[in-house]
Amino acid sequence: MSSILTNNSAMVALQTLKSINMDLAETQNAISTGKDINSAKDNSAIWAISKVMESDVVGFESVQDSLAIGQSTVAVASAGAERIVETLKEMKALAIAGQSETADFAKINADLQEKIGEITAVKAGTQFNGVNLLIDDIDGDGATSLTVISSLNRVGNAAPTVASIDVNTVDFTSNLDETSITAITDSTDAATAFGEIEAFLTVAINGAASLGAEAARIENQQGYISKLNDAVKSGIGSLVDADMEAASAKLQALQTQQQLGVQALSIANQAPQTLLSLFR
Repeated sequence: MSSILTNNSAMVALQTLKSINMDLAETQNAISTGKDINSAKDNSAIWAISKVMESDVVGFESVQDSLAIGQSTVAVASAGAERIVETLKEMKALAIAGQSETADFAKINADLQEKIGEITAVKAGTQFNGVNLLIDDIDGDGATSLTVISSLNRVGNAAPTVASIDVNTVDFTSNLDETSITAITDSTDAATAFGEIEAFLTVAINGAASLGAEAARIENQQGYISKLNDAVKSGIGSLVDADMEAASAKLQALQTQQQLGVQALSIANQAPQTLLSLFR
């Protein structure tokens, strides 16, 4: 039945065109933002998950900063410990040379004291960002270990927890007192100094090895967190990012549908005019 009061065809065409325009707006928004889910109204559940994951990404970036600072701090300490090892080896050679009765004890002792000064300087100056892992008080506030934030752990819906790596001082202040080494004035002193240096060399080697192991541990954790962060970012992308190829194809299809919808509405709107011809 045709009516001049109710144009059912026009109403259907109008609703169809409105639906097409809404889909077109969503597709254009996805193309312009690069996201299928740009706000909670698009898909509240997926949006909420993505925001939790994004907060974790921020946390992982903070963890990466902490690991970078920790790695640098331990690397500096490791280099200092290795320098002390090399200096003690040179001192050991001097003590061996001093055990000869024909040795120039004055020259040997002068060289020994110079090496002792080098160790003292290395111990005092081996710091990064105010932290020195070679001495007993690593930061001037009584701390004996460096805490490096190493991970952000989340289980289910519970709040995330922070994991850390604690790097202890090698404490060359107490364990390696270079100033206590016997001065070499004769072969007997040289033999005594040799024993003292040998003991300190063991301490220095163990300390350097410990710091090297901690440096490797932090470096490995850096690599893991970097990969984990990339994986989480990829996961977020798979949840909310738009498929640009599909969006482009959909845009073209919707634009065609829009044109056809406009034509259909135009035809439907002409129907009442057709009725007038019946009364002419």
